[in-house]
Amino acid sequence: MKKILYLLLICFCVKTQAQKRKIPVDTIVVTNHTTLIKGKTVKYEAQTGMQPIWNEDGNPIATLFYTFYRRTDIKNINKRPLIFSFNGGPGSGSVWMHIAYTGPKVLKIDEEGFPVQPYGYKSNPNSILDVADIVFINPINTAFSRILDIDGKKPEREQFFGVNEDIEYLAEWINTFVTRKERWESPKYIIGESYGGTRVMGLSAALQEKQWMYLNGVIMVSPADYKVTRIGGPVSTALNLPYYAASAWFHKKLKSEYQNKDLTEYLPEVEDFTIYKLIPALTKGGFISSEERLKIAKKMSDYSGLKLESILQNNLEVPNYFFWKDLLRDQGKTIGRLDSRYIGIDKKEVGTRPDYSAELTSWEHSFTPAINHYIRKNLNFKTDLKYNVFGPVDPWNFDNDNTREDLRRAMAENPYLNVLIQSGYYDGATTYFSAKYTMWQTDPSGKMKKRFTFKGYRGGHMMYLRNEDLIKANDDLRDFILKTLSKGKPAKY
Repeated sequence: MKKILYLLLICFCVKTQAQKRKIPVDTIVVTNHTTLIKGKTVKYEAQTGMQPIWNEDGNPIATLFYTFYRRTDIKNINKRPLIFSFNGGPGSGSVWMHIAYTGPKVLKIDEEGFPVQPYGYKSNPNSILDVADIVFINPINTAFSRILDIDGKKPEREQFFGVNEDIEYLAEWINTFVTRKERWESPKYIIGESYGGTRVMGLSAALQEKQWMYLNGVIMVSPADYKVTRIGGPVSTALNLPYYAASAWFHKKLKSEYQNKDLTEYLPEVEDFTIYKLIPALTKGGFISSEERLKIAKKMSDYSGLKLESILQNNLEVPNYFFWKDLLRDQGKTIGRLDSRYIGIDKKEVGTRPDYSAELTSWEHSFTPAINHYIRKNLNFKTDLKYNVFGPVDPWNFDNDNTREDLRRAMAENPYLNVLIQSGYYDGATTYFSAKYTMWQTDPSGKMKKRFTFKGYRGGHMMYLRNEDLIKANDDLRDFILKTLSKGKPAKY
């Protein structure tokens, strides 16, 4: 009997050891697929895997999970555009744009972007895979990307988690990827959403100046510019008003003279007021006259749908979180941070901010089960690692953020480099007017302004969740890519 128990104990220990969770360091799984894009058949290959980051001694210190979609039914692959895609956070996986925007699959959601059970995904007839190959990259601690042990110890976190640290290792990673896939001849683009906008602004210079890799385009989707959002002040505060106006228009909280206008007809009036009236008023602070304060507050109330008293009580500086709580307070509801079309219900109607982000909880409904099923079932990538939709990256080092200047310098150095910015009007986290402001401020000389393009959509932070915007935004990407190919013209001024 003792012998049997001993053998069972050995088997249990062996089984326990065999189940130890491991991080795949350098691996790839290849699957082949066919889809319809814009009514035409497209054959493609999906390469799903892990590619390491090495230290100066040549030892892997981290590894990034990626998915690379490569069209296989065309010739001369090296002339084909190649796009590196990032989401934001910082600490967000590439799941959002991967299975909801540019990739060959999108979520099964309703026409406006709300989750529908059973969760899943379907073919994306609007994907840009017909005109470009796409690499979806997950920075460290997002998706399956992880820091690795070296001689039983992990490298210091500080070398990865910061604005400049993130840019440095990702530029090296991209260099390795391009070399491995033999794509140095391809026209190259980088696209980043939210914090990914900061990331790609910095990468534009890092790739050119440290990897000698020149780009044709930088695409920023709902970009976060921390020269605005983390600094505050009159300009930062004022830039929120056009977003308030758009959200109030959507929820029908405006007077008829504004409500009866189309959104794109109404917003320019609010933008002009913001630039020429509100910013100057806010710069006066407590020394603004009572008459001007009241005049500005009344106009802000008309445009935002908020009560005059609320605006005056906030000294004309209405925080975003107060707007999300207050706009529909009389209906007992709140609105979403990243997309103000989404509705929430708080425990109490009083207060200055919502209990939770109504839009984010809605998105997590559909994204999390879909990406886990898709990667393991459709792309055949097997691992026991948890897919981090949001990963642990705090504290994040925001010091020495010069990414806006990095982009300007990269554009000056590279006549081929153009910029496309895409924003949703109902995004309250990285507002569309802040994105316009970033575009205006990137090149103070104005000599390169013709190389910037801004596109607005009737959705929120992830405007592509709304089917009408999914079609339009992908078409805008497709046009941008095709227009910014060199077509044999030399790179010179």
